[in-house]
Amino acid sequence: MSDDLAAAASPPLSPENAPGHTPLCYIVDEESSIRQFLSLVLHGAGVDAVEFADGGSMRAAAAKRTPDLVFLNISLESTDAIESVIALARHAFNGSIQLMSNRGAAVLEHVKNIGIQNRLAMLPVLKKPFETDAVLKVLQQLKLGIRNQENAHVDLSEALAKNWIEFWYQPKIDIRRKQLAGAEAFARVNHPEQGILPPAAFMTGAKEEDVVKLSEMALLDALRAGSKFAEMGIQLRIAVNVPIAALVKLPVTEIVGSKRQPGDKWPGLIIDIPEDQIINDIPLANELTKKFAPANVRLAVDDFGRAYAALTKIKEMPFVELKLDRAFVVDCGHHKSNAPMCKTVIDLAHSFGSVAVAVGIEKASDAVALVSMGCDYGQGFLLGQPMPDERLISLLRQRAVGRKSQPQAPEAPPQAQEAQPA
Repeated sequence: MSDDLAAAASPPLSPENAPGHTPLCYIVDEESSIRQFLSLVLHGAGVDAVEFADGGSMRAAAAKRTPDLVFLNISLESTDAIESVIALARHAFNGSIQLMSNRGAAVLEHVKNIGIQNRLAMLPVLKKPFETDAVLKVLQQLKLGIRNQENAHVDLSEALAKNWIEFWYQPKIDIRRKQLAGAEAFARVNHPEQGILPPAAFMTGAKEEDVVKLSEMALLDALRAGSKFAEMGIQLRIAVNVPIAALVKLPVTEIVGSKRQPGDKWPGLIIDIPEDQIINDIPLANELTKKFAPANVRLAVDDFGRAYAALTKIKEMPFVELKLDRAFVVDCGHHKSNAPMCKTVIDLAHSFGSVAVAVGIEKASDAVALVSMGCDYGQGFLLGQPMPDERLISLLRQRAVGRKSQPQAPEAPPQAQEAQPA
């Protein structure tokens, strides 16, 4: 944290007495990649995260504002970690400490025992490397962040009427350059009692008129969020999920023309349509592509590969992106059938002049495999969960402070630039 940010940190606040308290986590690790990975997972889970490259800067911040959780790395020199543990005890820290390291067991137990002796809540050590699930399990055990709402259900009509709808944004990463390349909007219901709910909790059985209204809200919010990103100097092409039945009823070009950010730098908008809906009416998809092209709105195929046999018969695809079905992405680094299927679909996407996007990347081994296959973009918990746009902006600002320069979104790879509407 910079001196300015540390000075602006608020005084200690007790989570138990803080209305609407958002959990806060400090991350201490000399490796920026580890800090960034943890920040993405934490922000996506509804937990604020602040990164520190060393224990000294964390200790200064902790004296001003008390976090709920500290991810503390034990480096080759364990003195810094020990000093941090002792300092947290001195500040009567009542949160939890998650040690993480690739050091030997003796060193880890030594630091952990010092914390226990100082009456601190020391969690079981995380051995590096670890996956997203390990971090989410820690949050779940501590009951921090978004609660699990697998069996929750809310009527979409009620959610719309009571203004419970909000939109979260998941980073889309250029996995070859390891840079931010875009974002995708996802609808959420912020229920006053049940908390944050995913689409599965409110889209099942939704009325068509409500789906159309939700789709229009998604378009408007994506344009709003894009303008906010542009104010930071980042031009992100945002993707929105819209079923084709709603798409034909919305004045998309009029909405975009009146609400998009002004100027020539606007990167445009992507509308994701499920593959099974496109297969049912390819001529309509081509018609919409031509209709939206003047407004710089492109179509993408979501869940690509489920109807693979039918899609191979199409000589010219009018879509800027083909998003691999997550069922193929999972374990594609070693799965005997998933790996060749991913490679085949990626090659097919490129032959159509489209960009291949892998959805649902959760393991580093899968990301590495996808890069070797030539995949262009990736999304998933490993790269960043959906989060409110203000959280994503906060994360980008932290990156900007860390690099001492304003981050810029990379240009799309050649396939994306050359993909023209049919």
